[in-house]
Amino acid sequence: MRATSSLILCGLVMAGLAGCGRKDDAGAARPAGAASAPPAQNVSVVQVKQADVPITVEASGTVTALQSVDLRAQTTSTVAQVLVKDGQTVSKGQLLFRFDDRADRAALEKARAQLARDRASLTDLERQLNRAKELKAQNFIAQNAVDTAQANFDAGQALIRSDEAAIQAAQVTAGYNELRAPIGGRAGIVNVYAGSLVQASATATPLVNIAQLDPIAVSFTLPETQLAALLAATRAGALEVEAVVPGAAKGAAAVKGRVTAVDNLVDTATGTIKVKAEFDNKAQALWPGQYLRVRVTLRTLQGATVVPQAAIIMRGNERSVYVVGPDNTAKQAPVQVRASLGEQAVVEGLDATAQVVMDGKQNLRPGTPLRIATPAAAAAKASGAGK
Repeated sequence: MRATSSLILCGLVMAGLAGCGRKDDAGAARPAGAASAPPAQNVSVVQVKQADVPITVEASGTVTALQSVDLRAQTTSTVAQVLVKDGQTVSKGQLLFRFDDRADRAALEKARAQLARDRASLTDLERQLNRAKELKAQNFIAQNAVDTAQANFDAGQALIRSDEAAIQAAQVTAGYNELRAPIGGRAGIVNVYAGSLVQASATATPLVNIAQLDPIAVSFTLPETQLAALLAATRAGALEVEAVVPGAAKGAAAVKGRVTAVDNLVDTATGTIKVKAEFDNKAQALWPGQYLRVRVTLRTLQGATVVPQAAIIMRGNERSVYVVGPDNTAKQAPVQVRASLGEQAVVEGLDATAQVVMDGKQNLRPGTPLRIATPAAAAAKASGAGK
């Protein structure tokens, strides 16, 4: 019995020793109770890019004419001639309307005749004054006679000046019978015809509007959070603006202009600041009252680090990415996002040679072995997923 018990105990010990010394799948012996290594994860990676990145903001803008004038009659009269057509391009000083000026011409001639009569009277008064001075020198008349002649002559001179002013006033009134373009630009719809009665009234319907189209302005607003960068950019020099014209052909270049004015106050109701930009408009692609989108490049980040937005992991206020470590394992690296540019982001905290994990990061932990898919394999996987 003792011999049999000893044999059974020896067999159990040998079996335990065999279990303690079993080999893993690779054939290498490992101690009992050791944790198995995590399996490698399939991921796709992208190389960090270094580039000069323009920081732009977009806003809604409205096209406005730099100059726009409503032409109204300055006299009550009848339209004799309409010399402008709807939509015509006019130059400064060009004659647009002519009114019936017969009454004003008659008034001007009357004022001129009055001047001629008073000048003749003044000549006679001058002779009387000279004669009175001669008689006074010979003691034939008293001094008061000379004073009276002098007063009459002075009154005649004043009357001449009054007549000259009346002629100028009549000339101004007569000038109202010709209406000329105060600025160069494009005429709108003409609202009167020959024979129409016009009146000098600020509330009357304008005869026509003239708007300057080249150059032209675009007004837009930016958030007050961009004010510091906007002012810094304008102080540094001409700040470029791009306008995207609605309805333009796909791929057509945006119209480029420059910021000319920043308002002197922030709108407290909306928290925005008004900005005006000026554009060359020889092709007349921009039209007053038109709505469009504008892009303003506030600054350019030189040699910025750019990664895809999809690679960034967000946890509360923290941002991080997984990068490929030297031992081909996942390494979590904290980053600071400086700017978001659509599908890309400018970050700080990454080495210029880093490779950032894109697909598969949701299954990673720091130290996880990585099996990096080749670009061809990643493309094939994406194509299969799309199908």
